[in-house]
Amino acid sequence: MGKHTHNKTLIAINRALLSGTFRSLGALPWPMLRGLSSFIAWLAHSVVKYRVSVCRGNIRASFPDMDEKEVDKTVKGFYHFLADYFIETVKLGSMNVDEMKRRMRFVNIEQLNEDLRAGKNVSIFLGHFCNWEWVSTMPLWLDLSTGAIPCQIYHPLANVAADQVFGAIRSRFGATNLPMATSAKTLLEFSAKGTATVTGYIADQTPSWNAIHHWIPFLNHDTAVYTGAEKISRKINAAAYYLDMSRPERNYYVGRFIKLSPDVAEEPENKVTDLYFRMLEDSIRRQPPLWLWTHKRWKFQRQ
Repeated sequence: MGKHTHNKTLIAINRALLSGTFRSLGALPWPMLRGLSSFIAWLAHSVVKYRVSVCRGNIRASFPDMDEKEVDKTVKGFYHFLADYFIETVKLGSMNVDEMKRRMRFVNIEQLNEDLRAGKNVSIFLGHFCNWEWVSTMPLWLDLSTGAIPCQIYHPLANVAADQVFGAIRSRFGATNLPMATSAKTLLEFSAKGTATVTGYIADQTPSWNAIHHWIPFLNHDTAVYTGAEKISRKINAAAYYLDMSRPERNYYVGRFIKLSPDVAEEPENKVTDLYFRMLEDSIRRQPPLWLWTHKRWKFQRQ
C-alpha cells in the first residue's frame, strides 16, 4: 500500500469514527444533551481550566465597571455557552428542517430577499457570537428562486477528516463552503458571470500583523480589525447587512438583519467595518457571556 493510499484510508477511518460519534450524540434527546453540556462546561472551566485566564482577562479589560462577582458570573456563563455551542453544533447534523427553523429563526429578512430578487450580491457581517454554526441554516429562509448562491467563508481545519465532517454539517442545509484563501477569487468569478451570492463573513477575527490596515475602539480596547469582508463586498458591489444574534433561551437563537449599506462600493472606506463593529459591541454588551472570550483578540498593540 502506497503512502498516499495509506493516508486516504486513515482519513476515511477517522471520518467514519467522528461521523458515527456525532450521529450517536445527535440522536440523544435535548435533556440528556443539556446535562452533558453542563458537565463539559464544569470540566472545561474548573478541571481543565481551558484558557480561563485569557477569558477572565478579556472580560475584565472589556468591562472595567464590572465587579469581580459579575466577572465570575460572566466567565462561568461563557463556559456554559461554549459547551452548549459544541453540543448544538453536533446536533446540527441530525435536526430536521422544522426543528431547525424553530430553534434558529431569522427575522427582518424580507429586505435581504428583495435584494436577491433584484440580482444583487449580499454580504452578511456576523461575529463569534451566539451559535455562529447555526447561521449555516440561513438558506432555509432565503428566496433562492433567483439562482443566488448562499456561501459561507471558513478556515479549513488542519485535521482532514474533521474538516470533511464539519464541512458536511455546515453545508447540510444548502450553504456552499468557501475556503478563506480562495474565497475572494471565487466570489469575483461568480460576480463576473452575473451569478448573485449571499455570503456570511465572521469578521471579528484578528488580522495577521502584516494585514493590519485599520484600528478602532472596540470593547474598551484600541483594536486592530479585519477589513477583508468590506474589501470583497466593495469589489462585487454587494449590499451589506449585520446579523444581530440573540439567545432568548437555551438552545434557541434569533438572527435579526440590519442593513448597513445598499452598496458597499459607494461608501467611504472602512465605514461599513466601523458600523459592523459598533453593532457587534452592542450585541456583546447585551449578552456578554455569548462571545468567544477565549480568543486572544488583543495580542497586537498599535505602538
